[in-house]
Amino acid sequence: MHRIAVVAVPPVIAFDLSIPDVMFPAVRVDGRACYEVAVCTPEPGAVPSQTGLAVVIRHGLEIIDDAGTVIVTGTGARQSAGPRVLDALRRAAGQGKRIASICTGAFVLAQAGLLDGRPATTYWQYSREMRDRFPAVDLRPDVLFVDDGDILTSAGLAAGLDLCLHMIRTDHGAVAANAVARLAVVAPVRPGGQAQFIQAPLPPENGTSLAGTRAWALEHLDEPLTLAGLAAHARTSTRTLTRRFREETGLSPLQWLLHQRTDRARELLEATSLPVEQVARRSGLGTAESLRQHLMRRNGLTPTAYRSAFTRIHDRRQKAGIGPGDDNARPVSGNLS
Repeated sequence: MHRIAVVAVPPVIAFDLSIPDVMFPAVRVDGRACYEVAVCTPEPGAVPSQTGLAVVIRHGLEIIDDAGTVIVTGTGARQSAGPRVLDALRRAAGQGKRIASICTGAFVLAQAGLLDGRPATTYWQYSREMRDRFPAVDLRPDVLFVDDGDILTSAGLAAGLDLCLHMIRTDHGAVAANAVARLAVVAPVRPGGQAQFIQAPLPPENGTSLAGTRAWALEHLDEPLTLAGLAAHARTSTRTLTRRFREETGLSPLQWLLHQRTDRARELLEATSLPVEQVARRSGLGTAESLRQHLMRRNGLTPTAYRSAFTRIHDRRQKAGIGPGDDNARPVSGNLS
């Protein structure tokens, strides 16, 4: 059972605070729960939120010592999180724990000095403030989340869902992450590099959303899919399709298809023993060479190395009886030899 300590720095953003407590306990592998989540704060009791509601938190910061992962959620304390929180985070980092932030929680990590010289992101509204106050941070203001190995940061609100799904996928694979996404009725793992600010984040209410076409495409990834074919399904022109795709997803249709196909290939490599050639065909990437090129570009690993690394990490953790973040293994998406 991997323990996650969620640090609530008052005044908390209640929505952000609820995300880890909803996502991680839903993970089941072979029928067993994989995570135990507990929320802590410097002064246990009623903690104020930015909406005026009070959140009752029972644990103090001492529970961080027994956690493998520490997540700081959104807070209004962008100026000063307090020395006790900062000391606890520095100690956790020194012990090699995995540390993450959601939304303005990145300001707390920056105050602790944990983001100096590292890539990170935060809610786009506060990007200028972050850059002005913490110039040593390699700020990536336009992305959903950044995975820098033992330090992960996400943009605001719903991007916290993306970050948690990414962490679940890193720990337990695509099948587990997609199962949680279905339970939470959210989209499967979105790429961390996807833009966090989209021109039209909500689909239009006149029945012209492309959600149906995207769902149809996901069921036919192993078939030839063209702009013209997608446009025909959506009953629109290719030009209109491309414009609306970018408005709704932040990606072009072909970029979105490539991302979905690469993710399907990763899932098949993780969850099946299919030969690489069959994985390439079933994911719609065509040939083993095409799969190799796209996976190398996306993850820095060949299909065989990816499957081997994923299996090796999980076999080692199971044999040792340890959870994700308890050893020095890097995420599958990192540079594994």
